[in-house]
Amino acid sequence: MPTLRALLEGVTLAFDAMRGAKLRSALTVLGVVIGVSTVMVMASLVEGIKSQIFATVENASPQTFYVVRFFSSVPLNPDRLPAEVRIRKVLDERDVEAIRRADVIRHAGLWVQIPLRMEFRGERSQNLMVYGADNMLLEAQGGTLLRGRFFSTAELAAGTPVVVIETEVADRLFGRLDPMGEVIRIGGKSFTIIGIYQKPANIFQPPGAEDGGIVPARAAKENFRYDETNSLFITVLAERGISVAEAKDAAITALRVSRGIRPGDPNSFDVITQDQILDTIDSLTSAFFLVMIALSSVALLVGGIGVMAIMTVSVTDRTREIGVRKALGATRREILWQFLVEAGTLTGFGGLLGIGFGLAAGALLKTVLGLQSGPPLWSAVVAASASVGIGVVFGIIPATRAARMDPVEALRYE
Repeated sequence: MPTLRALLEGVTLAFDAMRGAKLRSALTVLGVVIGVSTVMVMASLVEGIKSQIFATVENASPQTFYVVRFFSSVPLNPDRLPAEVRIRKVLDERDVEAIRRADVIRHAGLWVQIPLRMEFRGERSQNLMVYGADNMLLEAQGGTLLRGRFFSTAELAAGTPVVVIETEVADRLFGRLDPMGEVIRIGGKSFTIIGIYQKPANIFQPPGAEDGGIVPARAAKENFRYDETNSLFITVLAERGISVAEAKDAAITALRVSRGIRPGDPNSFDVITQDQILDTIDSLTSAFFLVMIALSSVALLVGGIGVMAIMTVSVTDRTREIGVRKALGATRREILWQFLVEAGTLTGFGGLLGIGFGLAAGALLKTVLGLQSGPPLWSAVVAASASVGIGVVFGIIPATRAARMDPVEALRYE
């Protein structure tokens, strides 16, 4: 095939040119390597975080869903709530009782989550997420009780200041000391440790939002200030064998009746299922991914500009060579093809090196951050294609310049 022969010839000439101008070719390749590896690292990071969050949500009971005052993908400013939120009633125990009365509901609890600092003998943590909940938290959200116990019925009812702390927090605050029975300060209040639990092993949380501990819901509400819109929610578990959809409908009906909402009027609350949480996470990570790819693509763009600049210099340096080839019968098309293939070969070689670096960096991120997934395969394909495409696109101008050279003038060039 003439086209295949021309391609192989172009690749051979490209490698000959690379050997003849090692520093120039290395600089061209370096720009592409940086761009491709950056794209792959960003893709690896986003995909790894996304898979961790998905796995965390899926660790919770598949029969769990939540009732909130207003669902928003970003926290609302409690001091400047929109009118559509202000008209909604704050969740309370009457709502919980209404949901509990439904036959298909196994459990409902009014919980709260508050970022607070923990302190023991001068050792102080960063802000940690403290849950005001009941004994069903680990079943609803995932995790394992390692030592001790959860709250008794009397402790839940009285709001006794006891806490079950997360094992990593226990290690940081107590070191080799046994934390069981010790008194720690949470948000400036004293709580006695009665148990230690472990959060789901594959959870991903940003800094400042790590799990800290679980206290009785009443103790949290009586001891700490909290946001009634963003922090307060009802956790609901469907009866075993009952679908979430059926339990959700029953909860909505019970709440509408309890709140006296007339037929045809909208709900004064929102119900969130795991599917909705995953959809929201997917949309947020997708937007984050697009932003990161756009930023990292700047590196590829810089590499492309470098290709154009260096190919322009290459055309100038090889003016006499171009003149000789034209004098021997080479057509404009053949000259254009030669330099386009050379540009594509340079950037393609850089793309392969970039993929190697990207895979290594992605594997390192996976180990360091404890992510479940490494660099996605599609990112390597996209990066390789983009690198060759950049070489062709940014090589068009210098290649066209070479193809249009007058052979007589080219032979006279010094």
